[in-house]
Amino acid sequence: MALESPPTLASELTSRPAMSWKHFARDLHDGRIEQICILSDVERMESEAEELKQHVTEGADALSTKSKKAIFDEQSWDSLKSSPLYEVLRKYKDVLPDAIPAELPQDKGVQHEIDLVPGTNAGIKDPAQGGWRIVHAYYKLNDATVSAQTPIPRKDVTIDSMALSTISIALDLRDGFYQILILMCESDVPLTAMSTPSGMLWEWLVMPQGLKNAPATFNRCVTHLLRSVRDFAPSYFDDVFIHSRAVNGKSDVEMHKEHLRKLFALMSKHKLYANLKKCIFGASEIPVLGCLVGKNGVRPDPGKVRVNNEWPTPSNVKELRQFLGLATYLCKYVSNYAGKIRPLSQLLKKDAVWDWTAACQQAFDAVKQVLTEAPILAVADQDCPFHVVCDASDFAIGCALMQHDHQGRDRVVYYQSRQLRPAERNYPYMTRNSLP
Repeated sequence: MALESPPTLASELTSRPAMSWKHFARDLHDGRIEQICILSDVERMESEAEELKQHVTEGADALSTKSKKAIFDEQSWDSLKSSPLYEVLRKYKDVLPDAIPAELPQDKGVQHEIDLVPGTNAGIKDPAQGGWRIVHAYYKLNDATVSAQTPIPRKDVTIDSMALSTISIALDLRDGFYQILILMCESDVPLTAMSTPSGMLWEWLVMPQGLKNAPATFNRCVTHLLRSVRDFAPSYFDDVFIHSRAVNGKSDVEMHKEHLRKLFALMSKHKLYANLKKCIFGASEIPVLGCLVGKNGVRPDPGKVRVNNEWPTPSNVKELRQFLGLATYLCKYVSNYAGKIRPLSQLLKKDAVWDWTAACQQAFDAVKQVLTEAPILAVADQDCPFHVVCDASDFAIGCALMQHDHQGRDRVVYYQSRQLRPAERNYPYMTRNSLP
């Protein structure tokens, strides 16, 4: 399908005859496709999301029974009027704008640099993605860019910092990439150029989506600007988690208001904005990096557990690897996980013949069941002592990191296990228990 000029309306594309994937792949390989536009049917997506929402099983916990979209759709200024945090939120309303100000951001002390390998030619392509977010495929530019050596925030450190907290907030920073200026020499500016259907070329003065080191730069910027509130407001890229507890005679709500004022004052000063529709305020439990963290502890995301429970029986090695990939992500909630999946892991060995036996099916069902019944783990309190409980079988070893809570109960912080190597299976029982 050839067009004399790029379309400016979606209807101009949808009225064109359909193109098979076979012909599309051939033309793309031969270089006959210059630009790709991806359209999103918003009404259909919302309709499907609403239909999916109706099939979610109802339960006692609000976060377990509602999709993220449903939770965020309920978020508005009117719904927050009854919240004890409303006074603070209203004072810093500029941090939660309906739209980002249409002006260049201020210098936040962190700029994005494009470091190129000397003599390397750079080029760009610009397929856009739906959802009113401009992204670009800077393939050649990224190949020639020196990778940033910025450490990624550790999930366990973020969660452990929330120990003993009773009230929390989850903030989603809005259009964060566009709040960072690009620091480059004049000759580098054209490298960020993007073409548009009108035939114009535009160059970015702020950091665009799609650059190789953009996430690292944004994370470094947020960490730098919010370093003074890191103790009660750790960040993970565009997510900020504010957590509080009663201290020095002040209630948890009073401390929470104080923490929120400090954070919003910094965000207002440095022109960082949050998306009201993707924030959760004053909750006893919030989603944090794939799990739910609250005053009672840590538990797996119900959405991931639901996907695990609905997983069909694998019919080949690839499908089994996909299932175990998700299950292993949740293995910290399962005692003796390595022992439970042993029949399945045998099928992944080199030169193993695929034979789905009754033992494999039993192990498959057992893993799904234990993840459904996964316990609520304790958030590690670094000020209290830990102890480890070990166990070993003929083919696996496991342990549980334990800690007494403030009520004297013995709580599991996380489970860990692995299968024994062939030589280790000959070790005495006590020796196996002491293996790392």
